[in-house]
Amino acid sequence: MKVVLFCGGYGMRMRDGVTDLPKPMTRVGPRPLIWHVMRYYAHFGHKDFVLCLGYGADHIKDYFLNYRETASNDFTLRRGELEMHGTDVEDWTITFVHTGMDSAIGERLRRVREYVQDEEVFLANYSDVLTDLPLDLMIDKFRSSGASAALLAVPPQSAFHCVDVAPDGMVTSVTSVSKMDLWENGGYLILTPEVFDHLPVNGDLVEDACVALAKQNKLLAYQYSGFWRASDTMKERNALEAGYQAGNRPWMLWETTPDRDPFHALAEHGVHA
Repeated sequence: MKVVLFCGGYGMRMRDGVTDLPKPMTRVGPRPLIWHVMRYYAHFGHKDFVLCLGYGADHIKDYFLNYRETASNDFTLRRGELEMHGTDVEDWTITFVHTGMDSAIGERLRRVREYVQDEEVFLANYSDVLTDLPLDLMIDKFRSSGASAALLAVPPQSAFHCVDVAPDGMVTSVTSVSKMDLWENGGYLILTPEVFDHLPVNGDLVEDACVALAKQNKLLAYQYSGFWRASDTMKERNALEAGYQAGNRPWMLWETTPDRDPFHALAEHGVHA
């Protein structure tokens, strides 16, 4: 399946005031966030990417145009000749599309429609969210659901507390958001071309298209309580980096299990593409 990645926003909460790097190019270990997201999809056999570019587009283009396999693969240097013992992106297809500096997510998707409109199903995601979600199982459930779109639903990540207040202003209860029976949109979307029927010009993918599909009972939520981390702020990015350096990298499934062939994975679960 093709994978559409939204990587054109300003990412103001991640900006350090020193560099002009876009958020997807913020590094965790030797590679940027967007690479970790792409490598995750490649692990499940999805290696055809459409990048929705905007702010910082040149940084993303230059990174892949001048990609160094040696940064994350073993190699031997013998008499000046380089022998690679592994590769990351050699079999990837990456389409770079400038979708505007200030476009909403839905508008960015509209502007890459020509690259996915012939796909029966395609994947979409933000470029700064990491997870160990078993993607093949989510696709399996989507295919059997009859839905037109699906999104990953995760427990609330906020550390804030909600309060119930009586008419006289007295607080009757205090509840941590993380303990409430709520689910957040965690990205990792599965879409069909029907989504474009609900995307107005300059519209939003979630508030316009997903809301419309939900009203028609065509939006599936795949609830998952495993590892999921956004990287909206430097604090969140630093936590991922600390985990990476300590060897706590649950999203890097390719380090612990063989890469998956999506057709074989679907067949294991009784689904035929």
